[in-house]
Amino acid sequence: MTLFLIIHVVAGSLGLISGAAALSVRKGESLHRAFGTVFFLSMLVMAATGAYLALLQPHKGTAVVGVLTFYFVATAWATARRKQGLGTFEKVAFLIPATAAVTLFILALLAASSATGTFEDVPSAPYLGFAAFAAFVAVLDLNLVLRGGVSGPHRIARHLWRMCFALSFAAANFFLGQQQVLPSFLQGSPLLFAPVLAPLAPMIYWLWRVRFTNWWRDDALSLAQRDP
Repeated sequence: MTLFLIIHVVAGSLGLISGAAALSVRKGESLHRAFGTVFFLSMLVMAATGAYLALLQPHKGTAVVGVLTFYFVATAWATARRKQGLGTFEKVAFLIPATAAVTLFILALLAASSATGTFEDVPSAPYLGFAAFAAFVAVLDLNLVLRGGVSGPHRIARHLWRMCFALSFAAANFFLGQQQVLPSFLQGSPLLFAPVLAPLAPMIYWLWRVRFTNWWRDDALSLAQRDP
């Protein structure tokens, strides 16, 4: 096991644990901020090392997803830290998912045109699905730039869904992408989709609370604005 792989595994494990912990405690309080900081740092390391290792294999599609995960965590952090306006990073960040969308679309075309119907053992459909999602996110980011930023519940919602998607991507990387390290009875089981989809349930709940109730107007807002 190489040093990069060890770092990737340790950072990914910390990311999964701290991400689940951050979702399970009251938002904006000290525990949430502490778990969020561990999640932020470990996920950046996990995504960066994962993208590098995927390029070495080579698994170009996985590398692109690793870059997207890094992007989600970084933009979620920037959203939480910047209460008003936009910095240079946010103004150019939409280029990351836009480039990812184009790259994944090209990989989908390569898969569809190959004799086996795959590219690096992956059919075109997953590439197209991730390409469409990345393009959608790029449009959201471009809209953010044109609007001059977000505030209030929109800012909290942006921070929330990006962190949750990053956690879901990390879970997918382990439970779906590394099934060989799991017990044989779990390999290929639909049960492996449960931890991948699990972060989306609290995400939907908190998005509803943030967007459609007065929760964000209460004391929780002042705490949430200090999220790392």
